[in-house]
Amino acid sequence: MSRVPTAVVAAVTLVVAFTVAQLTDVRALGGVVLVAGVVWCAVRARAAGWWRIAAVVVVGAVCFAGSHLLADPLGPRPAVLVAALVLGAVTYALVDRRSARPARVA
Repeated sequence: MSRVPTAVVAAVTLVVAFTVAQLTDVRALGGVVLVAGVVWCAVRARAAGWWRIAAVVVVGAVCFAGSHLLADPLGPRPAVLVAALVLGAVTYALVDRRSARPARVA
């Protein structure tokens, strides 16, 4: 059974959190979705190693903040999509790629 890559879940989490915050007009609810997605991705990617997970969380925070900065020149939706693409690419490189996972010792 194939799994959806963690990178996709991380990117979609940003978009869904933004959408929830916009539709409900409750920013804290979007934050709850965001934190839930971060925790879910961190638990799922634990085999990649703690430092890779920490790096992805930091990049996610930078993307989240960056989307706010990009919202003025690009508009809110495009800014979130750009941030989600960057987060997805970094998550793929650090967590999902086969060579990113530590070798298992028998």
